[in-house]
Amino acid sequence: MTSSILLTGGTGTLGRLVLPLLHDAGYGVRVLSRRGGPSCNGVEYVSGDLLKGEGIEAALAGAEIVLHLAGSTKGDTEATENLARAASRARVRHLVYISVIGADRIPLSWFSSKLGAEQAVAGSGVPWTTLRAAQFHDLALKTVQAMAKLPVIPVPGGMRFQPVDARDVAARLVELTLDKPAGLVPDLAGPKVYGMAELSRGYLRVRGKRRLMMPVRMPGKAGRAYRAGENLSLEGAATGKRTWEDFLTERLR
Repeated sequence: MTSSILLTGGTGTLGRLVLPLLHDAGYGVRVLSRRGGPSCNGVEYVSGDLLKGEGIEAALAGAEIVLHLAGSTKGDTEATENLARAASRARVRHLVYISVIGADRIPLSWFSSKLGAEQAVAGSGVPWTTLRAAQFHDLALKTVQAMAKLPVIPVPGGMRFQPVDARDVAARLVELTLDKPAGLVPDLAGPKVYGMAELSRGYLRVRGKRRLMMPVRMPGKAGRAYRAGENLSLEGAATGKRTWEDFLTERLR
């Protein structure tokens, strides 16, 4: 094994894809989670709580690289600040973070917390890399599945999305993690842009269902930001390989 990597969020959707790629590349991997667990297949699992600041120093012992994937609906800024401070004290040589496209443009609390986390990484004093990715296909699927249970599907007008496959994001993150620190790198989005109606129709078609759709308007500053495409990255972004249609075919058929 070469240098050791501390992986946060290793048990989540993205982490479960990243972990075998790092292991197969010959790197020792330690996964930090709230529950921990027994070591398995050469991967060490340790317990800790980023938000409470518990167990971080022990998890960082001997780690040269930190790949920070852990996230929540709240507290991302504070959790990342705790991790970044500890990484600086541990003299980590590369801190890698996954963020979201529009973190600096969408006026919603979750996006703001991701921006705060980005700033914590950049200000840590540790050489760093941050990748902003689009909404994962998995999350888009949960959204359209929930809406398809309604007799009429609400369709926010003017909202567009570039859903990306988590496998494409995982592969890109591993490339960045094993490379030199690069700062804020080009966004990673899916290969196609869809309206909400298109996402829903694609799902309904694969499932053999029909639903009426009703246009609605997302109000406020967030609605204006989405209609302006602030959640998109149409120029200069890297693009994943798998489309929404590819994902649905693999997942649902």
